[in-house]
Amino acid sequence: MHRLATVFEELAAQDRKAFVTFITAGDPDTATSLEILKGLPGAGADVIELGMPFSDPMADGPAIQRASLRALHAGQDMHKTLAMVRAFRETNKTTPIVLMGYYNPIYVYPVDSFLADAVEAGVDGLIVVDAPPEADDELCIPALNAGLNFVRLTTPTTDDHRLGAVLANTSGFVYYVSITGVTGTRAPDLEAVAKNVARIKARTRLPVAVGFGVRTPEQAKSIASVADGVVVGSAIVDAIAQSLDDKGRATELTVSSVLTLVEKLSAGLKAA
Repeated sequence: MHRLATVFEELAAQDRKAFVTFITAGDPDTATSLEILKGLPGAGADVIELGMPFSDPMADGPAIQRASLRALHAGQDMHKTLAMVRAFRETNKTTPIVLMGYYNPIYVYPVDSFLADAVEAGVDGLIVVDAPPEADDELCIPALNAGLNFVRLTTPTTDDHRLGAVLANTSGFVYYVSITGVTGTRAPDLEAVAKNVARIKARTRLPVAVGFGVRTPEQAKSIASVADGVVVGSAIVDAIAQSLDDKGRATELTVSSVLTLVEKLSAGLKAA
């Protein structure tokens, strides 16, 4: 559980905010996705969320839905996703990786085997969108017992009573969803984000990272002024999509264009 805590502690000591990047594992293919994954820390990512492709990503907007489909069509599965993490860990022992997605691919793995393999591969935590606190015995508690952080989502509609349940077994950091709706569809309202982040931080010592809707260096900078970290996903996934050829295959520009965007976003965040 230590990589996530270490990163947030080190950044806080430097008066910096965490830049959390999201890509979908296997998008547009395993080899290209791994090259992007390996390049993210050098481009400025402090924490990496690696999406577990799923055919019905209900919380995700069109960009990440398409990324999941591209990955699945290219043959990505959970075993290949964990293999990507192992390959990443061969050269990077410090950058935290959090697997993000849905319960179904974990359930069919099944759970105990998945948790053991995730720990062995070098995964640091999980964000499982459709695993509510009422089902903590199903995945959350076993994950914590296995040594993985379990990061929860809170939203603008999470009231004070519900917030207690959400925070009860959360570890690593709290992910505040800045908008109502799915990923990448609207820009966050800074005043509302600041108010809700303050409400969450009054209830927990965990860092709070904000995502869903952050697409530009300017937005990253403004969100960083009120949160401990900023999550960017759809904008990065869009950069992948825009670099592909007319058959949806990677081009010589795919990796470089994505990492250039990450560098620009990171620069905007550091300017905060």
